[in-house]
Amino acid sequence: MDVSPWVWWVTIGVTTGFLVIDVVIIGRRPHEPSMREVSRDLIGYVAAAIAFGLGVMYFSGVEYGGEFFAGWLTEYSLSIDNLFVFIIILTKFGVPRQLQQSALLIGIVLALVMRGIFIAVGAAAINEFSWVFYLFGLFLVYTAANLAKGGETDDDEYKESRLVRWAQRLPTTDDYVGAKLVVKEDGRRLFTPMFIVIIALGTTDLLFALDSIPAIYGLTSEPYLVLTANLFALMGLRQLYFLIGGLLKQLVYLSYGLAVLLAFIGVKLILHAMHENELPFINGGEHIEWAPDIPTWASLVAIVVILGVTTVASLARSWREEPARSD
Repeated sequence: MDVSPWVWWVTIGVTTGFLVIDVVIIGRRPHEPSMREVSRDLIGYVAAAIAFGLGVMYFSGVEYGGEFFAGWLTEYSLSIDNLFVFIIILTKFGVPRQLQQSALLIGIVLALVMRGIFIAVGAAAINEFSWVFYLFGLFLVYTAANLAKGGETDDDEYKESRLVRWAQRLPTTDDYVGAKLVVKEDGRRLFTPMFIVIIALGTTDLLFALDSIPAIYGLTSEPYLVLTANLFALMGLRQLYFLIGGLLKQLVYLSYGLAVLLAFIGVKLILHAMHENELPFINGGEHIEWAPDIPTWASLVAIVVILGVTTVASLARSWREEPARSD
């Protein structure tokens, strides 16, 4: 896929523009958004992603368009898991509802920056070393096993990192001061609780980037598609938080679904690595011809089926248990 430098810069520029507009609007008027507001914005982001994918199909071919949609759906599903932890963090630190937009926006910006770094590193590694697909594949299978072992999502999923515990020992104000991270009181500079929240969100973003970037490189080796799939998945995350934050608790099988999804992509990566094998201690450094490369259309179908079954099974269980909870 031949992407001109100006296309890269336009993509980055447009994304930056949207983020700047969000920062200015939310910074001037911190508030809890209405359902109408978040629904409108989320529909707009989803429609933009679909239009972009169709544009990739038109200009670059069905194969690349399919890779974008597979990557976007995968990143979106992993971002929803990320959203669970965001909810826990914001609740744990008692972030006021009117300030949660600001915290989420900063968290999303941090996620975009970290994933951009990982995308660049991943692209460089893949170009230089084909065996890195073995590492990516094994890492995803290992992550899938841990997710499946963890089972259903619960409120104990978030564990404070050492960095967060260190930040909590800093001199801080008792209360939030708007969206400010640092304030001056009686001649002293103090951090606010929002600073600790941002540290918590940032370290969480780092951990999720370690899963998401290898996963999408299992679906496409095109850095531009990796970048845009991540952009479209993250840009609507804030709206998704306010729109279906309560419904997320009903996705009780999400961890299992993501485990199956990551395991599938991990196996796909390992098979691809075998097909392209150059390691001298595996098959004498020769390509393993019998190892199949799973086509993009099969990956896209598998992703849709896995996410669809996970969602339907989760909602069915939640609806069955609802009468028991009400009694």
